[in-house]
Amino acid sequence: MKRLLRDFFAQPTLNVAQELLGKKLHFRDKFGIITETEAYIGQNDPACHATRGMTPRNKVMFGPPGHAYVYFIYGMYFCLNFVTESEGFPAAVLIRGVQTDEKHLNGPGKLCRDLEITKDENSHDICQSDYFFVTETEIKPKFETTPRIGIKAGTSSLWRFVMIT
Repeated sequence: MKRLLRDFFAQPTLNVAQELLGKKLHFRDKFGIITETEAYIGQNDPACHATRGMTPRNKVMFGPPGHAYVYFIYGMYFCLNFVTESEGFPAAVLIRGVQTDEKHLNGPGKLCRDLEITKDENSHDICQSDYFFVTETEIKPKFETTPRIGIKAGTSSLWRFVMIT
């Protein structure tokens, strides 16, 4: 079980978003295969949380790669992202779907709810953690690219990656 280290997350965000498909997400005693991701890249991406600069909410995106960026939306859901690229450049990959042994968690809110990932994990270093990390698998998935979901700006970018089973 080889863990993904900082150099994996320091790659270009689109590469990380694609290469995370088929990897295993571990959180405490729960785990699942990542099946869907979305890329958010820098201040020129109008859908990226960092488009207007650094705020207390998105500060972790400007930090080193390999950290969790967890935020709260719609007053009810947490969303999990992994910071990518280099420190000072705000980019991250949203984890949209995970297949556990029991079910497919299709949606970032369901994923965080069922895995019990909360804002407490925001800025957590997943490269150094003993309970929150990602590992390699033997899976080499095929995938399709589509526009990102649930955004109003930046819809022309085909930066959503979905595993084809």
